[in-house]
Amino acid sequence: MVIATPMQDLLAIEKLREQELEEARIIQGAMLPSQPLHKFNVLISHEFQPVTEVGGDYLDYFALPDNILGLYVGDVSGKGLPAALYAALAVGTLRGIRKTGMRPGAVLSLLNERLHLRGIPGRHSAIQYATFDPATAEMIIASAGMPGPLLLRDRDCRILQITGIPPGLFPSVSYDEFSLQLQPGDSLLFCSDGLTEARSIRDEEFGLEGLQDVCRCHAGEAPLDLLGHVFSAIQEFTMHCRQWDDMTATVFQYSAL
Repeated sequence: MVIATPMQDLLAIEKLREQELEEARIIQGAMLPSQPLHKFNVLISHEFQPVTEVGGDYLDYFALPDNILGLYVGDVSGKGLPAALYAALAVGTLRGIRKTGMRPGAVLSLLNERLHLRGIPGRHSAIQYATFDPATAEMIIASAGMPGPLLLRDRDCRILQITGIPPGLFPSVSYDEFSLQLQPGDSLLFCSDGLTEARSIRDEEFGLEGLQDVCRCHAGEAPLDLLGHVFSAIQEFTMHCRQWDDMTATVFQYSAL
């Protein structure tokens, strides 16, 4: 009979952990959109870069009843596998809520109620949830603890200041809604704070202003191209220094039929 040494045991445990993390990465990838959404006169694309094998950011975009389009970007407190598990809980909860076709503010209120009932210490989730009606070109946004979003219009980029308490912290929270009438050519960038808080070798933040500058230079470009410029600019700013937060962004682009 062969008896494993302590070193062999450690190596076996490490290999199992690597396999489990790889499987978790695959499962998390399955919760993301498999491809851009191109419906009516809307194109939506995304970029997802966890800082470890799995991350606490999450996103989705989808069609709702009555030809309404929806999207959300979320950011769970913490990092790594625990954050990824809580993100999976948030996504599962959201997928049940969104099917009701509720307005964004009501969606976040119900998400808050259900996450708070779980009562997981030290866990909550910042999020932005938006719906768009192609018939009226109206976008409605509810936000809680996320930067922006940014509105790109006519070669300019404006920060939409929408605030709210991240779901999961307190009971009975209500969320304001921001209504925006889109014009053909408009784009919106929704992102987690991993982008704005990316740090350089001099310990400076990329910031919302840095994000605005990139968006102004590339306003009007296709969503995937704009995302490519944004993430390239962040890499150049940080000089590929190790970062400590996940980076996730979605670009929503509206065009004339």
